[in-house]
Amino acid sequence: MKEPTLVILAAGMGSRFGGLKQIKAVDGHGHAIIDFSLYDAYRAGFRRLVFVIKHEIEEDFRNAVGRRMEKYFDVHYVFQQLDCLPEGCEVPDGRVKPWGTGHAVACCADVIDGPFAVINADDFYGPSAYKALFDYLVSDRPDNEHAMVAYQLRNTVTENGYVARGVCSVEDGFLTDVVERTHIEKRGGDAAYTEDGERYFPLSGDSPVSMNFWGFQPQMLRELVARFKPWFTDNLEKNPLKGEYFLPSVANALIQEGLARVRVLPCHEVWHGVTYREDLPDVVAYIASLRERGIYPETLLD
Repeated sequence: MKEPTLVILAAGMGSRFGGLKQIKAVDGHGHAIIDFSLYDAYRAGFRRLVFVIKHEIEEDFRNAVGRRMEKYFDVHYVFQQLDCLPEGCEVPDGRVKPWGTGHAVACCADVIDGPFAVINADDFYGPSAYKALFDYLVSDRPDNEHAMVAYQLRNTVTENGYVARGVCSVEDGFLTDVVERTHIEKRGGDAAYTEDGERYFPLSGDSPVSMNFWGFQPQMLRELVARFKPWFTDNLEKNPLKGEYFLPSVANALIQEGLARVRVLPCHEVWHGVTYREDLPDVVAYIASLRERGIYPETLLD
């Protein structure tokens, strides 16, 4: 079994947040959410990292995060650029949005040759999630069996706007379906989603959702690369400026086609993130409460 790699998706510039949220401090010591993620990952056993970033943020990101992590991890960088496209594909005029999480992971195909996990740079997942996924990845699994850490929807929404989540259906511990809902709003202990901004449909707060915390065998990289060009061709005319190649959508397609299984690892951690600038005080307070409980020391991986 090859050593698992942790892939950290950090190419998004945080348009809704209003800045480079990947390196925004959430405590008095200058630590960002990513510092807590890396501390949890290190404690769980990960020792190899791939940061997916843009060239535009490379210097800031290396200075704020990358160089410090080189003392603890084998660190690699992959650049998700708009022109990272298959032969025969061209960037549409006016396109500035990245091609999505599936494209970001596909860009890693040349630097990963074993099992790997995927996280978002700006999401706080909680220590038990990393341990569960690392233990899964170092166990003997078929090449077509993957894993996903599932959170309860009520533990992943914000008071300050809408979020995008992959809403999951689970049977006998395996994922049977995941549907990407790009506009979910909190409704008390539950939520509601809309596709057109007018009609809203209820969602239970108990619904399992994907927070883009996945564990994959190398087969997934091959599938992501192979399926991108057909997706690009089919979707370019429909939504040339904002269409995204979602990682959960590819996983779901493999499930529906009988080509893969995805084991669901339940998680009762509370998600925290900075989707919006107004989310920041809540994250800061939550981190402080965890320190008071002794879950995190003042010094992380510095």
